[in-house]
Amino acid sequence: MKPKVAFICVHNSCRSQMAEALGKIFAVDIFESYSAGTEIKPQINQDAVRIIKKLYEIDMNETQRSKLLEDIPKVDIAIKMGCNVVCPFLPAKHIEDWGLEDPTGKSDEEFIKIAKIIEKKVKELSERIRKKEIIL
Repeated sequence: MKPKVAFICVHNSCRSQMAEALGKIFAVDIFESYSAGTEIKPQINQDAVRIIKKLYEIDMNETQRSKLLEDIPKVDIAIKMGCNVVCPFLPAKHIEDWGLEDPTGKSDEEFIKIAKIIEKKVKELSERIRKKEIIL
C-alpha cells in the first residue's frame, strides 16, 4: 500500500491544492495525495487553477474541491505549506513544514514560482519515500 500524504494549510484553496494536483502527477506511483484545511473557501483559488492548467494541463476545478481536515482519510505524512499563522495540526507518522509564501493576490510570476517550488518538493518527497528515508 502506498502512503497517504496530506498537504495542509488553513483555507485549502491555493498552495495545498496545487500540491495535491502535482502529487497526483509526479508521485502517483509512490504516494496518494490529499489536501485539506481547517476552513474552506467556496472554490479553489482561480489564479492557482489557471496557472496549474497552463503549466501542467490539469483543471483543478474538475479534479479537486476544498476539504476540511476531517474530510480526508487518516494520513501517514502531513505537509504544512507554511501558514504564517498557526498551521492546522493533523496527526501523522511524519510531519514537515515547507514554509511556502502564499501567492494569493500576487502576480502570475509568483504563482508560477510557487508551483515550480511545489513541483520540486513533491518530487523530492517522492524520492525520499521511495528510498525509505522517511520512516513510516
